[in-house]
Amino acid sequence: MYFVGSIISLILITLCGLFLVFANYSTRHKFLSQWAIFCIWWLKITLNITTNIIGQENVNKSPCVIISNHQSTWETLAFQTIFPAHTWVLKKELLWLPIFGWSLALLKPIIINRGDKLKAIKKVIKQGTDRLNKGISIVIFPEGTRQPYKQIGEYQNGGSAIAKKSGFKIVPVFHNAGHLWPKGGFVKKPGVITVVIGEPISDLNLSASEITEKIRNWTLEQENLFNN
Repeated sequence: MYFVGSIISLILITLCGLFLVFANYSTRHKFLSQWAIFCIWWLKITLNITTNIIGQENVNKSPCVIISNHQSTWETLAFQTIFPAHTWVLKKELLWLPIFGWSLALLKPIIINRGDKLKAIKKVIKQGTDRLNKGISIVIFPEGTRQPYKQIGEYQNGGSAIAKKSGFKIVPVFHNAGHLWPKGGFVKKPGVITVVIGEPISDLNLSASEITEKIRNWTLEQENLFNN
């Protein structure tokens, strides 16, 4: 029932979205966020999956670099409802997905080819700085791909490098969506997904790798706190 409602709503949003090609970014984001709000509400109604947000006061109204662990499709929907105007760092293959990928393309994502890491990091820094200067936050999953529940993968330095280059703050985020909506899992379980939004990091005097390590250690602390 959840998938039926989501797919029907996404098709309708996409048909309407044909007109969004000519709209500015703010209009596109607001419009697509309504679909995400519906999906999160629909999860609650049909599957009894709810969200507990800790640290809501740390949501930055000004542009920032949002660095989060990655476990599920859930966060790509939920973040649209939690954070102000933002876009994503994505692997190019995601844009090939019918409807969903096309919708992502409307949000000016930073598309990377993971086969060429050096070129990818340069592109992320350049385009990420450009988006931030235009008032658009950047969401990046430094693990690069979804991880199994209770696992935190190695963090890449892209998000920290963007912040150092641009001077914008970093907002670290942890969630445990994988225990209800796992990677590659069709069946979802009822329950509460916890999202922890950490205090913004504005001291960028450390190296990108040191900042990344600091964020990953914070994420591991949240993992131990909420998943044990």
